[in-house]
Amino acid sequence: MSIWGKVIGGVTGFALGGPLGAILGTAAGHAIDRLSGKPGLGDGSLEQLGTTKQVAFTVAIIVLSAKMAKADGQVTRDEVDAFKQIFRVPSHDMKGVGKIFDRAKQDAEGFEPYASQIGQMFAHQPAVLEELLGGLFHIANADGVIHPNEIKYLETVASIFGFGKERFDRIKAVYISPQGTSPYELLGVSAEASDDEVKKVYRTLIREHHPDTVIAQGMPQEFVDLANEKMAAINAAYDEIKKIRGIS
Repeated sequence: MSIWGKVIGGVTGFALGGPLGAILGTAAGHAIDRLSGKPGLGDGSLEQLGTTKQVAFTVAIIVLSAKMAKADGQVTRDEVDAFKQIFRVPSHDMKGVGKIFDRAKQDAEGFEPYASQIGQMFAHQPAVLEELLGGLFHIANADGVIHPNEIKYLETVASIFGFGKERFDRIKAVYISPQGTSPYELLGVSAEASDDEVKKVYRTLIREHHPDTVIAQGMPQEFVDLANEKMAAINAAYDEIKKIRGIS
C-alpha cells in the first residue's frame, strides 16, 4: 500500500497521537481526539514505528503545506496544483488527501503544534526536516511570488524545527534562487574555508541527504524527488567551488 493509502486509512493515527494523529483521525472519521495531547509514536515493532513516522511526515507535509498556502491570505490554484505535482498524489487518493488539506487550510493559525510534533519526532534526523521544509518552499514559490507572510511562516516553522538563521538561509537558497546564490552559501561554508574543510562539509551533506539515508530515517519513498533535488543542488554547488579553486 502506498503512503497515501496509509494516510487516508487513518488507522496509524491511533499510534501517532498528538495533533497530527488527531487531524488524521478526524479526516478519516475516527474518534482519536483523546490522543491529541500525546506527541509520541506509540508502542510497537520497529516496522510499525517506521510506518508511523512515514505517515507522520506525510500528514505534516499536507497540514503544513495547507496552512502555509493560506499564510498570504488565499490558497491559489497554482499552490494546490504544485502540491499535487510535487508529491504525486494518485488520482484515486486525492479525495482523501484533500479532506486533510481542506481541513487544515481553513486558516494559517495553529500550525505551531503540528510543526512542534514533527520537529520532536525527527529531532535527531534534521535532514528529514530539511526535506519537509523544502517541500513547503516549493508550495510557497508555486505562483512565482513568495509573500512576506509565507517567509515569516517558513522562518517560524524552521525555528520550531531547531534551525537557526544561517541554516534557514541555506535551505532557502537551495529551493528559491540556487542560480543566483554563492555556492559557498548553498553548502553553508565560508568562502575562506580551506579545501579540506569544504570537502568535509560536502561529504557530510551528501551522507546526510542521500535519498537512502533520509528514507531510512522516516521519509517515505514517495517523496524521494525532494531528496534528489537537494542532492543535485549540493553537487552543483560543490562542482562550482571545485572549478573556482581548481580542486580535482
